[in-house]
Formats: sequence, structure tokens, C-alpha cells
Amino acid sequence: MNCIKYFCILLCVPLAIWGQVLMPPIQNYPIFEYQAASKNWGLSCDENGDLYVANNKGLLHFNGEKWTLYRLPHSTTIRSVLQVEGRIYTGSYEEFGYWVKNAFGKLEYTSLTHLIHNRVFTNEEFWQIVPHNDAILFRSFSGVYEYKDDAIRMINTPFVVSYLTTYNEDVLVAGGYEMLFRISGTDCIRLRNDELLDDKIVIDMDGIPDGLLIGTKLNGCFLLRNGILKPYEASVNEELKQHQLNQVLPLSDGRIAFGTIKNGMYLYDPIEDTFQVLNRQSGLQNNTVLSMLQKGDQLWLGLDNGIDRVQLNSPLTSYTDNSGVLGTVYDLAVHEATLYLGSNTGVYYFQGDQLNFVEGSQGHVWDLEVVDGELFCGHNTGTFTIKEGKLSPVTNISGGYKIVHIPEDPSSFLQGTYTGLARYGKNERGDWEAKAVGGITFPVKYLCFEDMRTMWVAHPYKGIYKVHLNELRDSVIRIDEIEKDAIPDPYNIKLFKIKNQIVFLSAGIWYKYDPIPGKITRFDEFQEYNHKELLYFDEEYFWFIDNEGSKEVIQSDLKLRHFMLDDKLLQKRLAPDSENIIKINDSIYYFTLIDGFAKLNGTRLRKQLELQQLHTPELSAFRDEKEFYYIKDASYRIPNNHSRAIHVEVSSARQVSPRYLYTLEGARDQKEYRNQGNLQFQNLPFGSYRLEVVTVNMQDEKSSPLIITFKIAAPWYFSHLMIGIYALMVVGLILIIRWYNRQKLKKKHELLIVRLQNEQEEHLAQIERDKLAREIKHKQNELARSTMDVARKNELILELKNLLTLNKERFPNQQRYRLFMRKLNNSIDDAEDWNRFEVNFKELHEDFFDTLLNRYPNLSSKDLKLSAYLKMNLSSKEIAPLMGITIRGVEIHRYRLRRKLGISAGQNISNFLIMLR
Repeated sequence: MNCIKYFCILLCVPLAIWGQVLMPPIQNYPIFEYQAASKNWGLSCDENGDLYVANNKGLLHFNGEKWTLYRLPHSTTIRSVLQVEGRIYTGSYEEFGYWVKNAFGKLEYTSLTHLIHNRVFTNEEFWQIVPHNDAILFRSFSGVYEYKDDAIRMINTPFVVSYLTTYNEDVLVAGGYEMLFRISGTDCIRLRNDELLDDKIVIDMDGIPDGLLIGTKLNGCFLLRNGILKPYEASVNEELKQHQLNQVLPLSDGRIAFGTIKNGMYLYDPIEDTFQVLNRQSGLQNNTVLSMLQKGDQLWLGLDNGIDRVQLNSPLTSYTDNSGVLGTVYDLAVHEATLYLGSNTGVYYFQGDQLNFVEGSQGHVWDLEVVDGELFCGHNTGTFTIKEGKLSPVTNISGGYKIVHIPEDPSSFLQGTYTGLARYGKNERGDWEAKAVGGITFPVKYLCFEDMRTMWVAHPYKGIYKVHLNELRDSVIRIDEIEKDAIPDPYNIKLFKIKNQIVFLSAGIWYKYDPIPGKITRFDEFQEYNHKELLYFDEEYFWFIDNEGSKEVIQSDLKLRHFMLDDKLLQKRLAPDSENIIKINDSIYYFTLIDGFAKLNGTRLRKQLELQQLHTPELSAFRDEKEFYYIKDASYRIPNNHSRAIHVEVSSARQVSPRYLYTLEGARDQKEYRNQGNLQFQNLPFGSYRLEVVTVNMQDEKSSPLIITFKIAAPWYFSHLMIGIYALMVVGLILIIRWYNRQKLKKKHELLIVRLQNEQEEHLAQIERDKLAREIKHKQNELARSTMDVARKNELILELKNLLTLNKERFPNQQRYRLFMRKLNNSIDDAEDWNRFEVNFKELHEDFFDTLLNRYPNLSSKDLKLSAYLKMNLSSKEIAPLMGITIRGVEIHRYRLRRKLGISAGQNISNFLIMLR
């Protein structure tokens, strides 16, 4: 009896100690995932488990699958949120109202502030929304507003309102430094005047079985019970004072959650007067808790930076070393009420909540095993025993992989090492001795006995071998290498002895050794678990992991009982190819992780599965390529030209990481398990379909189905109308062919006549074109000749002007000189010459001046003249006498014209004007 009692103490004590170290699973939802602001001021859930979050950018909605952000009309910060009977009430800056889902499942907002009369907002923000009977109360620091029967009334609060709550059918108000008040009608009545609350800011009030729990900002909590106020006598209260209490939430299991500004959340158990701290170190994204909400076993936390979900009462808890000192855990063991961890950095053990390092154990630890009442450590540098946190060497044979008991020899053990095998036993003094087994020198990672003198070993790289030992089991007599053709891949073979059969996993396929024919064959019992590795097994269950796929951990008895541990947080932390499960008792299992370890309470898990209610998935959206459909409809008709991609979104917010099974029946059948509720169907043939979606739990039990029917219309070319048209087309085609044959000869004759007529018309047209070309050529020549005549005349006049200018002094009468010069200038600027030129030019280029002026209306008459001469491709030398200026003047005028026309320096202005149309 004493032994049993002692055993129970050893079993229970470490579990109580580790309970403080182990934390519930925490799911992080960072900013980049929900795509909104960092601060989350309020949380609320509806009856389906959909989460609504008051966020700095607006209202966040999470249906378990997808985050959606809804903004207020002025995009102001939402400070509070409350879901009541299908309405989601929110409070913002000088604004409050409610949201409801439309027929497409999207939220639409209705403001209530227009119902407020005789009141002007003064920078009010609504920080709290509280239901009371059939009314909704909105609280700001300036006052309280009651919404009832589509009307709003203002409650007089001549003080700063710091908190609002309902307690024993009363509405209580905390008035900053002005104590507590009860709302009566539209007034506030002071409840009491207690010195304990003097100069203290009340930030939360909640009813608990012991009374009204009052939380203050910097002075912890107080308890109001039977009219008496006193400090809350709890071990957690000093922590709350130190880390600035911000939120209080009584939980359904009797515990109380305290959210703080500086150190995350405290989970307090009033019965045990103990608490757990969930903060940044234990997995929260941020240490500032702004809001909290419990929905079933889920505790949602709105943080200053992100949103987290804590799974309360989870059968799976874990220890996480966020410092990185521990490294990846490869094995663990319980010895003398102490939990030891073996990792790639050494051996660690727990004293209370404190993780301690075993001095001298630095290096890779492969195995921790209790052998004959002593804790053995298979280490990179050798094998040691550990007692009371101290390391004692047994052998320096490096690399202790696994130590196993030799059949029919209770005092001897064999161990696989880097260099072969080692045999362990005690000498006459009771001390452990180890000796290398002779005859084998390659590394042995896995080993198991076929009988007391025959064993199987696995080389990490070269496959498996059958090893025959001598009578003393201290030397190898013979090694039989398994033929390479018998196994698909010799690399990293996993070797086990299962129900007296030698079983191994190679290239994802399970095999066994059949001793009667002496051959390797498929292991039929495990074929369902191909490409899954075996982590642990006992007489009752086998634990597998799908390392090549979803990383799901599967427990099965190979018969009827089967469940799947599909925990995404656990899957992310399992060490690939080094996963390990250690069974402590019939209920407790430990998993080694890349940054700690996890504990699974099998009894609690089975109870939860028995009590778990599977909920029918909710339809969140149904759409095709072009449009969304009403989600309340049970049947849909999809146009064929919209059916290349059909999207169905389902959710089950009341489940954590739900798993779905969908079955599509119709012109194309599909069936698949999905870890996400976003279903996409590509290029389905036209016809009628029935889609059935269920949620699935760990035991593969299924919920009642969500049934959706839809019909993809036939393409237009397969419609009844088109089929009738096709028939008429066939008849018409026959008639057309007959008619065509009759007309063929007639058409040939007509074509011949038409061709001759066309040839004649083309000949006449060519004659006419040639005539026009000659006329144009004649006009061009005439224009060029007349232009050059004017140019020569003007050139001669310019020469005379130059001569007269040179001999100006010889004129006795200067007035006659000026008169003579004026006549020469008039001869150059003779309008009649330009008019003749303009008439002839327009005959050739009739729209040139109009086009130029329409595009460039700021051109002068001189610009038009220069443009005409450039159109004729005249040089500057030829243009100068026509315009009565020098060649330099022409170049300057060309430059100015180029700027007006917007022509680049590399572009020829004459070509530009010639091509102008």
C-alpha cells in the first residue's frame, strides 16, 4: 500500500509543478493577417461564433476563416463593440450605431446619433456598450446614452464616467475619482462614500460569486460584498498593482482573467489562489491587453498590437522557450519527480517553474531513458547517468542513440552508438560498466531484437542489417546485409519491433521481415499509413505523423478507434524527422518540439470529443466569375459564361481550426477534405450540381451537412432555340447549295462582263489621272516659274537698293533719294505679286493655309508666306528675295517659325510642312 501511495505522489507532484510551466495554445493573428490597425479596443461574438473587433481602422469581422474590415463613413476609430440579436453595435468618435448583415453576408451601418436631441457632442468617444434588459447603453467619458424603442435618452452624469456595468439588475457607474453610482431613471445616485476608493480610478467592475469585483488602474482590485468594500485578497493582486490592471473578465469555469498594460494577462484560480501569466514571453504578441472576450473554451484578447486566441481548458498545453537557449528537444523523461529535457544544447530540468541546465551536459542529447531505476543520457560525447541535476559518466563511447533491454537478461542492455553497439551491465559493486560490442563498427541509430541473440539494426545511410551475437552478447558473430533490391531506399530507414514482427519504413512504404521464407514483404496492417512515420506505439495505440503532407498526428488502434490531432500550432513546432512522443501514464503524453515540449491529456481530450458538438458550416459567400449571390438562397442558377470559376466560402467559427469535407455530385463528382473553408471549382461542365459540406472532428465524425444546389446553364449554342435554329440551318443549307449551283454558271458569266467593264473603267480612270497629273505638273511649273521671276525681280531691286545705299551721299536731294527708295521697297512688297502667288499656290494646296491656321492660330501673315515657300521646298537663298530680307533674316524667321510650330531641332521643317495634311 505504501508503494502505491509513493508511486501516486511521484506521479502527481511533477504534474502539479509542470502545470504552472505549461501554457494553453495561443493562436496569434498579427496585423498583416487581419489587415487593419494594431490597436483592438473591444471584442464581441454572435451565436455562431463570429468575432467582431473594435479596431482603430473600423469594425473587423472574423468568421473563423476570413477577416473583413468595415469602415465607418468618416473612417473614425471604433472604440467599442457589442453584438445583440443580430445587430452589432459600435461606438466611435461622436458617433454610435449598429451594423446588420445584408443578403450577401456583408455588414451595413446605421447611425443612431440622429435620435439625440438637445445635445451637442463635445469630442466624445464611446468606449463601452452594455446591454440592460431591452435597452442598450453607450458610455463615453462625458455621459451615458440609453437606446430603447428606437429612441435615445441622455442620463445625467455630472462627473467623468470611467466604467459602466450591470450588477444584480442595477446599472452601476464608476465616476472617476467620485466613487460609485447607480443609474435611476435619467439620474445617478451615489452608492457609498468609501475611503478605500479615494484617488483611485476604477477601470472595470464585474460580478463574481464573492460579490462585485472592482478593478482600479494602479491599485489592484477591491471586493464589494454585502455593502462592505475591502481589498481583494488574492495572490495576483500585487501583480496587478505592479503591471497596471486594464481589464477584468470572470470566466465560465470560475477563474478570472486580468488583462494588464505591462505584462499581458493573468489567469487566476480563486479556489487554488494560483495564477498563470500569459505574456509576450509565453506566446502573446504584445503585453498590453486592451480587451477580452470568452466564447466557449476560447478566450479572445484584443491587444495593443494584434489579436490573440487562447484555448482555455485545452487538453494540449506546452512549454515554450522563447529565449532560444533550450534549442530543439529530442527526448524527455520523468525521474524522481523531476522532468528532464534532452535537446541539441544539453540536458535541462525543472525546479518549480524554473528551467535549469545540467552542468557539463552541453552538446547534442539523443536519448533520455530510465534504466533499472536510474536516468541514462545518450549524449553526443558518451553516455551518462543523471541524479539530482548532476551528470556522472558511464562511458565515453560517443553518440548514445537508443538503449534497449536484452531479452531474457534483466541486468544487461544494448545501445546503438556512432561507432556500433555498446553493452551495459553492473559490476559486483553495483556500478554501471559499458563495453563496445566487437565485430561491428558502423553507426546504429535503430535496433531491435528478433530473439535473445539475433537483432536488427539500421544504418543511417546504408540500410538495415541482421546481426548475430555470441552467447554472451558482447561480440558479433555474423552480419547479414539485406539485399539492396529488397528495399526501395536504404537512406534513413526507421526500424521497429511490433507484435513480435520486425517492421521498417523505407521511402515512405511500410515493410516487414517474414522469417518463414526469409524475405522482405509489405506490412499489410500499415499500408493505410504509408508515407506516415511511426512516433510511438504500445499495446493499444499507434501514433503516426504525416510528415510529407499536412503534419497531422494520427492515433489509431488499427481497428475502429481513430482520431487525428490536427493542431496547427503543434504542427508548426514539431521537429521534422525528429518528432518524439513519450507516454507518462495512460492519460499523459509528451511531444518534443523545436522550442520546448507539449503535453497532451488524453482523458480530457476524450471527454471533450464526447461532449463536442459539431456544427453545420455556415455559407459565407457564393459567387461566380462576375457576381455574388444571396447567401440565404439554397439554389443558384449560374450563366454558362460566368461559370469558369465558382467560389464557395463556408465557415464554422465555433470551432478552432475547423476541418471540412465537401462532396460535389453532378456532371463532375469531387470529394475532398479541406483545412480551409474556401472552395473553388474550375471549369465545371454545364448541368445540375449538389454540394454537401460538413465539419469533421478528430475522430472523423461529421456534422449535419450544409447543402447547396446550383445549376450551370447550358452554353448559348446548346439552348433549345439554338437547336431549332441548327435544324433550320441544315434545311436552309441544302436549299442554298441547290440555289448556289444554279447561280454558279450565271455568276461566271456576270463576272466576266463585270471584269471587262472594270478593266474599261480602270483604263478611262487611268487616262483621267494622267491628265490631272499633267495639269498639276504644269501648274507646279508655272507656280515655280512665276515665283522665281518674282525672286529675280526682287533680287535685282535689292541689288539696286544696295547700290543706292552705297552712293547715298551723291544724291544732291535726299528727299528724292528717300522717294526713290520707297518706290523700290514698294516694288519688293508688291501685294499683286503675292496675290498671284497665293492664287496659284491654293490651286495646288487649297487647304494648306486653313489647316495651318487651325492648328497654329498665332501665326502671322509673314509666317504664312514663309510656310508656303518652305512647302515648295525653296532654300533660304531663294526665299530671301521673295520676302525682301537677307538670308540671315530668313534663317532667323525659320527658327521663330519652328518654335511656333513646336518642331524639334532634329526635324526638317520643310518636310514637316510638305507632309502637313
